[in-house]
Amino acid sequence: MRLRCLLIDDEPPALKVLVNYISNINGLEIVGQCKNAVEALNILHEKTVDIIFLDIKMPKILGTEFLKSLSNPPKVIFVTAYRDYAVEGYELDAVDYLVKPVSFERFIKAISKVNRLMGRESLTASTHKQISEPFVYLKVDRDMKKVYLNEILYIESWKDYVKLFLLNSKTLLVKQSISSMEMLLSDHKFLRVHRSFMVSLNKISGYNGISVQLETTEIPIGRLYKQTVMDRLQKS
Repeated sequence: MRLRCLLIDDEPPALKVLVNYISNINGLEIVGQCKNAVEALNILHEKTVDIIFLDIKMPKILGTEFLKSLSNPPKVIFVTAYRDYAVEGYELDAVDYLVKPVSFERFIKAISKVNRLMGRESLTASTHKQISEPFVYLKVDRDMKKVYLNEILYIESWKDYVKLFLLNSKTLLVKQSISSMEMLLSDHKFLRVHRSFMVSLNKISGYNGISVQLETTEIPIGRLYKQTVMDRLQKS
């Protein structure tokens, strides 16, 4: 039996990411997509919903206030750009609290929590095949682009953007800060080596006290990051 999902978010790109992630997981189906919590009430009255993916800062009513208004809510996974509401989210018995941008692997962990709470089996073999090649959706121009993590060599800060340097000399300019990229990739083998640079640990071919080498590129190690970088590299 499939779990019926309701998506509530006022940002179309965020909805698109959720739709793409759900389409990669067996056992989930989407029964509705809403731009605000008021629209969602109609769907909840008309259809059976097992999981709500709920943004917090939306027009008309906050996601947390909307959840409080439901007398018998389904399982809820908050998906938001704001960390400040995490404690309140868990106090409302949310299954999980995902901070945007959300990686596919982190999304899978949230779905696994729902499955455990509902006594369902683990994700199917076909889903595990997807996890073996982790990816994220990142905003490039007006689109959300799928980027496989094993294709990223390193990331450089460009003011309000980051530039991703990929295999085969490809690059992507993404509307995001390097600090948010660091949080997004914290569960993966990426390391902040400088205020302006992150590198893939799997792509490092050598290092010394002042830089790391990736193929033909040399990335500087920042003074404030040196001890952390050396400790991490010596353990890998």
